Amino acid sequence: MNAPEPSSDHLGTVELRIPSKPEWVAVARLAVAAIANRLPFSVEEIEDLKLAIAEACTMCIQQGPGSQTIDITCEAATAQLRVYVRDGRYRQRDDAGAKRPAVVAVDGEGLGIFLIQALMDDLTYSLDPQLGTELVMTKRVGA
Repeated sequence: MNAPEPSSDHLGTVELRIPSKPEWVAVARLAVAAIANRLPFSVEEIEDLKLAIAEACTMCIQQGPGSQTIDITCEAATAQLRVYVRDGRYRQRDDAGAKRPAVVAVDGEGLGIFLIQALMDDLTYSLDPQLGTELVMTKRVGA
């Protein structure tokens, strides 16, 4: 998964794999909202998280035709929630040990990335038609 080592304020990690279909995006939204609710986020911050997750999942579906799954990993800490959203092709490439650039963008990423950047405190992403899609989003409590 290439995630950073958890720090002393790490509360836990939750992983979810959903089918790469629009009708499953609501499950991802609800799961992330339930995790965020365990932290001292405001209702507005949780709504921002839900919208950002929906956008990230939609990007995985649109950018990753042929991918069967979307993998969502939530790392909860006392003052933030970091969420990784990846299409199944990304996981398969990781399993094969492929090297990938830190940020790759494709034409047409537009509004989804802009919206996620507006809703989250940090965003890094790799949108590559061959290697797969990954978005790493961080929301800090009270930021």
